[in-house]
Amino acid sequence: MINRVVDFLKEYNLQDKTIIVGFSGGYDSMCLLDVLSKIKDLPEFEDLKVVAAHFNHNWRGKESLKEQEVCRIFAASRDVEFYTKTAPSTLKKTENDARIARYEFFEEAYEEYDADAVFTAHNKDDNAETVLYRVIKGTGIIGLRGISEKRKYFYRPLLKTYRSEILKYCKENNLAPNNDSSNSNTVYQRNYLRLNVIPSLEKINPEVKDALNILAENASSDNEIIEEYIATLRKKVFEDEKIIVEEYKKLSKPIKKRFVYEYVQTLGLDYDYKKVNEIFNFIEANIDKRNGTTLSLTTATWLYTDNKIVETIPQKKQTNLGDLTPLSINKEGVYKYANKVFTIKKYNEGELFIFPESTANFAYIDLSNVEFPLTLRTRKDGDIITPFGMQGSMKLKKYMNGKGVSKHRRDEIPLLCDDKEVLWVAGVGLNDKVGVKVTPTHVIEVEEQTV
Repeated sequence: MINRVVDFLKEYNLQDKTIIVGFSGGYDSMCLLDVLSKIKDLPEFEDLKVVAAHFNHNWRGKESLKEQEVCRIFAASRDVEFYTKTAPSTLKKTENDARIARYEFFEEAYEEYDADAVFTAHNKDDNAETVLYRVIKGTGIIGLRGISEKRKYFYRPLLKTYRSEILKYCKENNLAPNNDSSNSNTVYQRNYLRLNVIPSLEKINPEVKDALNILAENASSDNEIIEEYIATLRKKVFEDEKIIVEEYKKLSKPIKKRFVYEYVQTLGLDYDYKKVNEIFNFIEANIDKRNGTTLSLTTATWLYTDNKIVETIPQKKQTNLGDLTPLSINKEGVYKYANKVFTIKKYNEGELFIFPESTANFAYIDLSNVEFPLTLRTRKDGDIITPFGMQGSMKLKKYMNGKGVSKHRRDEIPLLCDDKEVLWVAGVGLNDKVGVKVTPTHVIEVEEQTV
């Protein structure tokens, strides 16, 4: 066991790194932590740092607290730093919610210790169960790959080790792991598979776990072949965790579905084929709409689709600008507004001028008929604007709608206003009142504030 983990550390060049170990205190994670504690005492691993990270799901009251304390004591006995957090009582008692909360905790520990890797103790049995679960759910060839040995900074050094080997190690080394009572509760689907379904399948094929792991290997190989074909397409379709609709629409239906499934995976959501199909159909039905539509993914997340992008947005909008007090702009200068930096300066006649208007977060304007002070703020009821090149004014809401501004972004856009109407909608357009007809008087710009 020790040699196997040593080889793993060398394979991924982690001999002198800081490693967070997901430590429930069960057989798998206690075995892994014990092995690492012995490895770090070896001369060639003297710079290896190991941190045990225990997430208390807070589902079983005193039992959970007792397990947390057992983990703390065990980590101390192995001279391993211990990091822990208890989930709020509001955490839903579902496998998916628990997994999301647990991985958020691991990511928090990763940042806290400026770590290089997070180790979880998934083993060969876990992989077999995962593949079977995904077969039942109908998740396609991507899902059949099973658990990845490495994903981002998450590593699984025991993935080629059977649970029977882990139990043997714990017994031989006199370890006393926690025995989570919820592991025997077949209400949870994974437990039902492990305790009921796989034993039944072993009556047909005693080596069914091997067969499922081989299926995962074959699916992974086939996926690599597909990957060679679609890698270039992916770069065009995905940008900053968004799907670019213009590129997406060029794809065939099978590739579209593949990318939708990949997108669902990046969200950390454990959806079956039926849900992936629902998301695919939703995107297909709305990618030609200028005004976006949303689909609920979780209690906290929507999927948003319009004719430009597909992205996720929080169901409870948390904007950086919406609740701020308006900022008075009394003269030329640089102003900080939430996480934005607004600059207004006089136009230098020697500068290149792009006539007549810029709709980026930068614009040339003519303030000949406007006086300071101006106001920087976000939208409010009753706002109006006279679009550049037009005679009459219109409601700002109608203007943004016509410009295809997503509804969930409208409250975040900085507006430069006088006491009567909106003069500039940052990144969208100008009021005719300040639009340049001949020569600019000023240049304005909004940028993200950098630390």
